[in-house]
Order: sequence, then C-alpha cells, then structure tokens
Amino acid sequence: MIERTSKSTVTFRRPFVLGGFDKVLPAGTYKVETDEELLEGLSFSAYRRVLSTIHLQAMSGRPGVTQVLTIDPRELDAAVQRDEAPEETAVAQKAN
Repeated sequence: MIERTSKSTVTFRRPFVLGGFDKVLPAGTYKVETDEELLEGLSFSAYRRVLSTIHLQAMSGRPGVTQVLTIDPRELDAAVQRDEAPEETAVAQKAN
C-alpha cells in the first residue's frame, strides 16, 4: 500500500473543540499532518485520508512540551467551518 503524508497549518480565530478531546483549545495556528493511502485499481491516482493529527501548542509552564492528538479529519473540517462562520452561526452550530 502506497502512503503519503501532507503537512499544513490551520488557524483558528476563536477557541474551538474537537470531538474526542474534552478541552476547549485556544485560538491560534496549529500544525496538522494527514496520512493518505493510494486507492489501487483505478485508472487515475486517488488517495483516501486514513489519519490526521494536530499538534497542540506548548502548555504554559512547560515550554517545549507539546502534545499531538489523533483526530478525525472530518471533525477538523467541521471545526474550521464553524470558526469561519459568523459568531452567531458558530454558536448555533455548536448547540446542535
């Protein structure tokens, strides 16, 4: 199985929550890594996301110590959409 890893950053203007993590994360810029695997047997190249991780900012009082969370890439996409929405829309989406 052929795999590839892409690296990107995502910036949140407001604090946000990701499923599977019980803490509100602060606004800021985060590194994201996504592993994808090649879908074989197709007449063109296509990849499927299999794993995404987000690098959390260093905790205060512990410089240099970071935490990496495995996340569902769809949850990250949803969190980014909520952050980009006007404030009232983001609050209503979070309540649902």
